[in-house]
Amino acid sequence: MSRTAPAPRRAARRARTAAALVLVAALAGCGSQVGGGFTDDGERAGYVSADTSVTTWPVGEREGPVTVSGLDFDGEAVDTADWAGDVVVLNTWYAACPPCRAEAPDLVAVAEEYADDGVHLLGINSTDDAGAALAFERTFEVPYPSLHDADGAAVAALQGVVVLNAVPTTVVLDREGMVAARVLGKVEGSTLRGLVDDVLAEGEGA
Repeated sequence: MSRTAPAPRRAARRARTAAALVLVAALAGCGSQVGGGFTDDGERAGYVSADTSVTTWPVGEREGPVTVSGLDFDGEAVDTADWAGDVVVLNTWYAACPPCRAEAPDLVAVAEEYADDGVHLLGINSTDDAGAALAFERTFEVPYPSLHDADGAAVAALQGVVVLNAVPTTVVLDREGMVAARVLGKVEGSTLRGLVDDVLAEGEGA
């Protein structure tokens, strides 16, 4: 007896895989630039970033829950389901992305400042190999992991709930894993702190 999957099922799998890979390529393309070197703050001449728009959703209007999982660039398993009941900040990035480099110090500071408050940061990188990603993490002394999302599964899972139009994009999940906020483009430290503080305050007195 043949064990080959029915043609419609094989076609559906191929379509899902192709869609994920196209999505990864499109998001990576958002960070393209021409010429110029990095400035001290990580920007590059000729680069046009996203509009850094901030969108928030009230508790009753949030989509989700969102969970992402996979291996980080050290080969360790990471699953946001392990952080159930905590606030999670997801950030898409890649090493050669100028706004990703510019926002990295603020993300690191937030991760360190809120480590004891039940807040977890997780990067999602669908572009780099381990060498480039780990070099970035060493340069900016990043204390939190990033998923090595080579197959685009984590990005696809997020895209099914909240639109990701650029790299970087930062998404804040509340304690239920629901999407509370999204920042397209470079996120400022003060903006991210305000978003995290708002979500943390929702659980006070509960």
